[in-house]
Formats: sequence, structure tokens, C-alpha cells
Amino acid sequence: MSPASDNTAASLDDVLVGEAVLGVYRQMFAALARDSGAVVDDPELVDVAETLLAAFADAGEDGLSREQMRYVCRRYPAEVFENRLRVLKGLGAVREVFPKPNQLRYRASFTSVVGLMFVRRMMLDGGQSEMHRLLALEQLNVADPRMTPEQARDGADGLARAFRLWSVELVTLTNGTIEELREQAPKLWGTEEILLRAERLHGAILRRWPQLDRTCTDLRAAIYAYGDASRRAAARLSDSAGTTRNLTLLPPENWRTFTRTASREDLAAVLDGFVFDAAAPWHEPSAVVTAVEDGPRATPPRPAPPRPSVPDPGLSGDTGSDTAATGRLGELAEQVLRGRDAIAVEDVLAEDWAAARRMLADLASLHLHPELPYRLVWSDGLAVRPEGCPTWVTPGRLERTDR
Repeated sequence: MSPASDNTAASLDDVLVGEAVLGVYRQMFAALARDSGAVVDDPELVDVAETLLAAFADAGEDGLSREQMRYVCRRYPAEVFENRLRVLKGLGAVREVFPKPNQLRYRASFTSVVGLMFVRRMMLDGGQSEMHRLLALEQLNVADPRMTPEQARDGADGLARAFRLWSVELVTLTNGTIEELREQAPKLWGTEEILLRAERLHGAILRRWPQLDRTCTDLRAAIYAYGDASRRAAARLSDSAGTTRNLTLLPPENWRTFTRTASREDLAAVLDGFVFDAAAPWHEPSAVVTAVEDGPRATPPRPAPPRPSVPDPGLSGDTGSDTAATGRLGELAEQVLRGRDAIAVEDVLAEDWAAARRMLADLASLHLHPELPYRLVWSDGLAVRPEGCPTWVTPGRLERTDR
């Protein structure tokens, strides 16, 4: 045999090792397989596999027959059950108790149950708990006197690869939409503890095997990249939550999108259950968006200017009274009263809200001018008239005080 054939041809041991690895993978993810080459796209199919595995755990060493498996999965259609059983048998998750023809009883693979438990944990925190377990296991391996430098190098390379992929995913989330970042927020939990464990493991490997300095350098760079990416993602997530730090609140861009696309009925439904002092005029959604975007931003307080060195003469004697405005308000009061001593405010208001608002402003000015002999007297009640205009009324009177 030529040297070239020695490098390209695989030995029987290599083939057996590869088949063993694939067999474990098939059993681990059999519950998530739709067939031998595809992943399920229906959660019910996973429920069938989980129901079967739970029944096998309760059955003990005798296993289950096909009739017993069908009874356990009786709430699922027959064709769904037959398809799942065929897939589980084909991938090795369910096997015959004894490999002989016409076998009637079956047993489940322990690897499949563990694989399903692993998937359930991954659904909860996106791999955080698995990274903690992996770091703890590697720390124990490093402390084991039987561990070789080659095994330590393989473990460090695997961790470096995981941290690099994790960093890339966090950078992608940081540069993406805030909604996706909020959905993946569990991947940012416990970052500091993971970094601390990883740095301790890196130091332990380097102290025990100094010849692995290049491998440890790659691991340290991957750990720092993960730390930077997680901090940037956490900072953007914190900024989106605002001063309340409440991640359940919608970000401002969602509200702007809602005001642009919602109908009048949807916008009005947002304010259902709220009670206001007065009805507000209608604003177009585009005008609301423009007002929000052009509104003033919070600015730091400016320092007070220096005080003059000259003495302060005190307040001016000019109170700034406007004779013309006072005269106009007095004429308005006489037009409203028409020689009477008092009149109800609701009888003065017009049906047009803009005109009624101006009238209320003028009556309030009358009340606030001490030189004018008029005052407003309000009661504590509030009358609601859905068919009237205005629809809300607080009983009040304009009274003359010079009689």
C-alpha cells in the first residue's frame, strides 16, 4: 500500500468510532425528529415521544408492548402514533427487549431521555445552565491527576469555540431589533459568574501545563470577547428599559409604530377606563408622532448667573396692571350677568368647545383680578351628561361682590 493510500483510507476502528458517535446523536435527538432526516415542526410530535418515554420509565425492566404503547398514547391519532413509533425505532430510541424475530416487547433508550431533558433545559435559558455545568466539569477534570495535556488542550479548544460562537450571537442580537434582544435576555443572565469561572479554569490549565500557553491565549481572548459582547448587549437592553428598568414595558419605537398604523378606534381603546377633567380635541396620529419627536429633551440645569455688586433697589412699584384688559373683562362680566347678581356657569358656556374654553379662561381671569367686583364659586360635585354638551359639568356660579 502506498503512503498516499495510508493517509486517505480509514481504518475499521475509525469507522466504528464514527458510527458509535452517530448512534448516540440519533438516540439523543430522536424525540425531535420528524423522520430520519428532518426535525419536527409540530409540538404535538414531541409530546408523543415524551409520553412514550415516561411510560417506559414507569414500566420497569419488562418494557412495553405495542398495545400498551398505543394505550398510553390513545389521545393522539393512530397515524401520528405509528409515525412516531417508526421514527423512534429507526433512530434507536425504542428497541426490542431481545433481538429476535416477532419481538413483542420494547424498551426505551436512556440516552433519548437525557437528550430530551437537555433540550428542555436549553429552552429555559438558552444554554446558560449548560455552560455552568461544562465549566464545573472541566474544572474537576483539570484537578484530576490522571488528566493528560492532550485532554486539557481539547477541553480548552472546545470552550474557546463555544465562547466565540456565543460572542458572535450576542453581537448580532445587539445590532438587531430590540424585540429580539428582549426575547433572548436569559442569555445575559449570570455573565459575571461565567466569566469568573472561565478565568479560574484558564489559570488552572496554564499553571498545570505551561506548554499549553498558546491554547490558553486563544481561550483567554475568547473569554474577553464574550465579556465585551455581553456587556454591550446588557447596556442596550438597560437603555431600552428606561429609568424604570422594567423590561416588560414596550420600547418607544413600538409606540411610534402603533400611532402611525393604528385606527382611531384602536387609539381610543388605549384610553378606555381613564377619566379626564375635560375632553381634549382630536389629534391626528402623525401630529402626535411629530410632537413626541420634536419635544424638548432633558438638559442639565444651568448654573445661576453671578449676582451684581450694586445694591438691590427692591421690587418696582409698577404692578403691571393693564387697564384695557381689565375694562374688557368688566364689560364681559356685565354682558354675562345682564343686571343679575349671579348666574350659573353652565348656562354661559357655548356648545363649541373652543368658545367654551375661552369663556372659562375669561371667567377665571375675572375671579383672579382683585380690583374687579366678581368671583367664581365652584361646588364639589361632578355631573355627567352623555347626551349634552359639554358632557361633564361641575356646578359653579359667577357672582357679583359689590352688592
